[in-house]
Parts: sequence; structure tokens; C-alpha cells
Amino acid sequence: MEKVFVAQRVANKLFATENAVDAAMVNAAELMSDMLKARKDLGLSAVVGDKASAKLVEALAALGEARSAMVGMHNELSEVKLRVGIRTKLAGVEVKEDNVTTTGQKSTDLRGVA
Repeated sequence: MEKVFVAQRVANKLFATENAVDAAMVNAAELMSDMLKARKDLGLSAVVGDKASAKLVEALAALGEARSAMVGMHNELSEVKLRVGIRTKLAGVEVKEDNVTTTGQKSTDLRGVA
């Protein structure tokens, strides 16, 4: 199998993993926002849910470390790609979420990136 195809397969997984970590960070941040709003909407004391909020902050920190590790891995693999003689740019798949269906859910438009 050609090196470039093998490398592209790995790159696709790398891009998907990077996107998954980013999405997890966004979801966790939105969860924190919703928890804080819910506490306020219910008129609860700041101590209610404090331990849960602290755990979520720990999770966000861990996701931040995971993201940094993925960026580091990406840089390392870029160097490996050159060392094995692959000079072409490896591209991922861009997910565009600009269309909203009648149910209010976003539809996904997959387009290859060159």
C-alpha cells in the first residue's frame, strides 16, 4: 500500500480525535453554564452543586490537557510524515453545520478539504 494512503488513514483518525476532544470541551463548558443557570433559576444557594461543579472543572482541565497532547501528537506526526518521504498535505474532512432542519436539528454537510 502506498505510504500516502496509509498516512492519510492515520491523519483522518487524528483529525476525528481532535474534533472529538474539542466537541467534548464545548459540551462540558455548556454543561457548566447550564448548571449555573439552573441553580440561579431555582433560587438555590451557591453551595448547592458546588462539589459537582468542582468535578466538572477537573474534567475540563483534563480535556484541556488531552487537547494539548493531541496538538503535540499532531506536530510530531507532521515531522514523521516528512521523515518517511511524504511531501503532500494530508487533509481531513470539514463538517459544516450551517443547515437547520425543520425539527430544529442541524443537518451535517460533509465536504472534503483539499
